[in-house]
Amino acid sequence: MKLLARLLLTAVILGAAGCATGPTVRADYDRSANFAAYRTFGFYSPLGTDKAGYQSLITQTIKSAVQSELESRGYAYSESTPDLLVNFNAKLARQTEISQMPTAPMYYGYRRGFYGGWGGYAYETRVDQYTEGTLNIDIVDPKRQQLVWEGVAVGRVTKKNQEERQTAIRAAVAEIFAQYPFRAGGQ
Repeated sequence: MKLLARLLLTAVILGAAGCATGPTVRADYDRSANFAAYRTFGFYSPLGTDKAGYQSLITQTIKSAVQSELESRGYAYSESTPDLLVNFNAKLARQTEISQMPTAPMYYGYRRGFYGGWGGYAYETRVDQYTEGTLNIDIVDPKRQQLVWEGVAVGRVTKKNQEERQTAIRAAVAEIFAQYPFRAGGQ
């Protein structure tokens, strides 16, 4: 009985973990870049999220999260002559997803059986509108003027994400940098 209870609990936990949705994250880097030579970083000016000419609240949050991630990997912030420059962009877009699913079979109680509908009319159309957020982080070698690493997160923006914006942004930045395999000086 205890074994059955443990198996059931494990199935519930794994099922809940499978239902947890986060952004889709992908990253890539320049294999010819010498990441062992990079020890410092700075930020582009103006950053991609500062199109209005001033630093937005979102920019401040992303900048702080990126700085924390890079410093935790041994990089030092430098305003004057950084080895790497960081730029980022963020955007929100309305998306529409349309899907068709077969309807449930009809049940005729007096005949004691299930009967499927005729294939010509047995579909239900579902329209789902949502907001999709994209965060793109670029790391550039300023001496070569070349992109050396890029991380992108794309996901649905929920009401909870909007209410807890700073937490959601920091989590997305952390997920992006989870795919950054380098440390300062190649350590």
